[in-house]
Amino acid sequence: MKLHSPLDPDFLSRVRENFAKQQVMNLLEARLIHLAPGECAIALPYRENLTQQHGYFHAGITATIADSAGGYAAFTLFPPRSNVLSVEFKINLIAPANGEMITAHARVVKHGRTLTVVEFDVFVLRDGEEHRCAIGLQTVMCVPEKEKAVVVQ
Repeated sequence: MKLHSPLDPDFLSRVRENFAKQQVMNLLEARLIHLAPGECAIALPYRENLTQQHGYFHAGITATIADSAGGYAAFTLFPPRSNVLSVEFKINLIAPANGEMITAHARVVKHGRTLTVVEFDVFVLRDGEEHRCAIGLQTVMCVPEKEKAVVVQ
């Protein structure tokens, strides 16, 4: 497996700070459980209000943490003063997400200057064992922060 080198030596604190600003992650009570160059994992404990009619984690919730894990895996490799934006992703729900917690694990497959491709797996913890419930592929874009214009009067 290819190891990636971050362009920002302070990537850990930058990613954590950015994650803390994600209102949807706060709403869901999701948490970062792993960060490394080109990798991210996000966990989300079971709550009844995150489920569909059968009591499984809703597909939209599963996709949401997969999308964020993929974006942050890519973001670990981005330069300072940049941000991340999802361009597209494909998720296959391969088993019901019925359990006590879901965890999305994402890793960069191909890192480019503008576009980065990430693959992810989502696991559900049930009776002490992890079961894969979704797999996917995502493309994210590195978005440079805009310089603030100085107004001269």
